[in-house]
Parts: sequence; structure tokens; C-alpha cells
Amino acid sequence: MSDTSTKTIIILYTELAGYLLSCINELANNNVKVHIVNYPINKEAPFQFENTNTTITFYNRNDYDYESLIKLVETINPSLIYCAGWSDKDYLKTIKYFKSKTTTLLGFDNQWEGSLKQQLSSIYARLFITPYFKYAFVPGNIQQDFALKLGFKKTHIITGAYSANTTVFEQNYLNDQEKKRQAFPHKFIFVGRYVANKGLLELWQAFTELQNEQPNDWELWCLGVGDISPINHPKIKHFGFVQPSDLATYTEQTGVFVLPSRFEPWGVVVHEYAASGFPLLLSNRVGAREQFIQEGKNGFEFEAGNVESIKLALQKIITLKDSELFAMGEKSNELSKSISPKTWADSLLKIL
Repeated sequence: MSDTSTKTIIILYTELAGYLLSCINELANNNVKVHIVNYPINKEAPFQFENTNTTITFYNRNDYDYESLIKLVETINPSLIYCAGWSDKDYLKTIKYFKSKTTTLLGFDNQWEGSLKQQLSSIYARLFITPYFKYAFVPGNIQQDFALKLGFKKTHIITGAYSANTTVFEQNYLNDQEKKRQAFPHKFIFVGRYVANKGLLELWQAFTELQNEQPNDWELWCLGVGDISPINHPKIKHFGFVQPSDLATYTEQTGVFVLPSRFEPWGVVVHEYAASGFPLLLSNRVGAREQFIQEGKNGFEFEAGNVESIKLALQKIITLKDSELFAMGEKSNELSKSISPKTWADSLLKIL
């Protein structure tokens, strides 16, 4: 920053994740004091965080009602208030209270689909939400379309709202590169919650049918927890929830990332595995596909919820040579560099 004076931002958030902290740390390293109000950790994604940055302060959302949120923001006196989404009514009321006193930013990852519900919601938002925000911060072009429908000017819409901790996953790529060049692991990997919306049931069925029809040496490794019971299959392995700091053990031993979500607004995990140098198999309902996959060059798309389509994508992978798979992984790593914690922080610095 050319301006050496310290700026202050307060972030009204839902549930924290490690990737967000990597972005916030980058922002804090640019002479910005960051205050974060957030909800407790989701039991289905019990991330453990270790924060040693003294310019970042955390507040438990459950300790604050509307009046105490107002007092907190007044005490902090931020240059920018960043509100993640519109589901928390007290957050929105806080934004409304301060909209004429400081810069306000709305973050969301909703995709515009043009449904009647969305069209009605956009009319409501133009009247009761959008007027309180100067800027919108969204992951990609699909969400930018939504922001336009909500009434934001294109010049006030910022993309790149989600980034993986690219430093960590780039290092995984570099550490595993030579080993995978010599012997590419014949293992698919899924990382996510064990819930129906992630498309796990269809993935397991597709993988099982393919193994029965065309026996091969590929395995499917699944990392996560949720309300779906793990399938019992000799070539499908389950490892439960894995902390981000322990993922390197699994990325080293696996080769192709698959995310079969029936709907995924974005999917930072796609960025993580692109940065790690993995060929990608993504459903056509994964938002991050627009940024990180080029059909046939570093992976394949398939129709969400369609077992035959998933099976075909898996089949395309297992028929490729190891050298081709390795080259696809290199392409993924190249595409991953378009977004980073630095680009995330730079976006906020521009409006600070």
C-alpha cells in the first residue's frame, strides 16, 4: 500500500474456514486491522484454527445481539464493513445503520438461475438489501450475473471472493511432482461432507458399476463426515474428516479429484486440488468449474446426479496414460494461479 496509515475492517461472517483465514492473514499483512464476528464451527466440518496474527481479532456471534453489534462496530470504527450473505438479519440491520458512515461490502456465492423465486427475491433485494451496500464481492462470473440482477453496478462488483490457501497446496504439488511423474497414483479422491447434495451416492454407484463392468486397479478415497453412511466396497476407502494440515498425506497418494455435487455454489476444494496438480472431474453444477477446468485439458465435466454420465467421466480417466494424467495435473496447477489470497486481499485494499 502506498498509504502507510493503518486501515480497519470488520467482517460479519457465518462459519470460518481455513482458506478464509489465509486470505485474511494476507490482508492483515498489508497494514490492515481485521475484526471478525463469526458463528461456531460446523460439526460436519470441525476445522481447527490456530491464529497467531495479533492484528486479527475474533468475536463469537452468539455473544452479540443487534444492540451489542452496533456498539462493537462503533468502538472499532472500521473503514469497511464486509457482510457475508444476507441470512443474518442483525448483520443486515447493522449494515443499514452504518451505510452512510462507512463503506459496505456484500459477499455471496449464489448462482443466478432465473427461477421465479430468484426473480421475486431480486425485486425484494433491490428494495431492502442492495441499497445498503456499495460493493458486492462474489466468486465468479455466474455470481456476478446475480449481483447485476440485485441492482449492483458492474463497476461495483468484485470477483475472486474465494481463494484456497494456494501456498500450502502449491507446496503439495511441488513435493509430489516427481513421484507422480514416475508413477501416477490410480486413486480418485473426494473431499467434502457426506450429504446427499454432494452427489456421493451417485459417485459410489458409478464407481461400483464401472468396477463390475470393467475391472481395473483404480480406487476411490473419500474424506469427510455427514449423515450418509459410508458404502462398504473393497476399492472405496473412507477416512472421515481430515484437518487441512493433514491433507498432504492423502494428496500424495491419490491422483484425480472428483466432486459430483448436485449443486455447489462455488467449491474452494476445487481450487485446492487444482493447485495441488490434480486432474479434475466436476459435475456441471459446481460453480468453480468456470475458473479451474478446461474440458479435456485438465479434466472432464459430467451431468450432476447422472450415474451414467459420472461413469463415463471415470472411464475417460482410467483409459488415459499416466503421462497424460500427469500433464493434466500440470494444467490444473497452471489454472489455479488465477486466484490467490493475494488477489483476494488486493481486491479489498482497492476499496479500502
